Amino acid sequence: MGYALTTVLFAIGLFLGMLLFMELGRRLGLARLKEDPDAADKGTGAIEGAVFAILGLLIAFTFSGAATRFEARRHLIGQETNAIGTAYLRISTLPESAQQELRGLFRRYVDMRAATYRNMENQAETKARLAKQAVLQGEIWSKAVSACRHPNAPASAAMLMLPALNEMIDITTTRVVATENHPPDIIFILLGGLSLFSALLAGYGMSCRGRSWLHVITYAAIISITVFVILDLEYPRRGLIRIDAADRVLIELGQSMK
Repeated sequence: MGYALTTVLFAIGLFLGMLLFMELGRRLGLARLKEDPDAADKGTGAIEGAVFAILGLLIAFTFSGAATRFEARRHLIGQETNAIGTAYLRISTLPESAQQELRGLFRRYVDMRAATYRNMENQAETKARLAKQAVLQGEIWSKAVSACRHPNAPASAAMLMLPALNEMIDITTTRVVATENHPPDIIFILLGGLSLFSALLAGYGMSCRGRSWLHVITYAAIISITVFVILDLEYPRRGLIRIDAADRVLIELGQSMK
């Protein structure tokens, strides 16, 4: 089952679960009122306020973190494109005998990098692509070092080429780390649990005031959709909200090299 379908089903399940918990809370409240008609005057406003405040803070922090990581991952694609473009331009500082081979290796490398994260559902395939890229990085590095040591290479070749290559290679690790950077699962479990518990309290409080289906459905829908968006932002290569469009700059760079 794909991640996008999983998150949609999770959001639908959370929505239905919140409706169920609100109804359960309402029935508990009605049962309490039957036992003690004055129970409405013994509200648990402080507890309800604390729970809803914690839920609001958790949603705010997780949404903010997911959005920040989403933008950071998209920004890293632009950074890598600039790093590769800079290193490619600096090939011209090397002896002409080494330039053609290195340009060919760069074209292969860009094509491989553009295809790296296209199918994140298949982790084995992604790891295999990264392993092939690491081999190609080593080949590019060794060829560039040899070219810098060539008798015809200018003194500035190594100072210009090698740092640019180093940055180009280092950012691949940065992108891998950014792709795998997510909050602990307990955060999402807590978010779902608090959403259900808040629905229970909302239903309980509704028992002494009458049920409003508009408010019930609206509350459950807003929380469910918000949680869905948070989960989708956390995995922008798997869900409905994606950063695939940002790969366009890397693809265009590869096209400009041909």
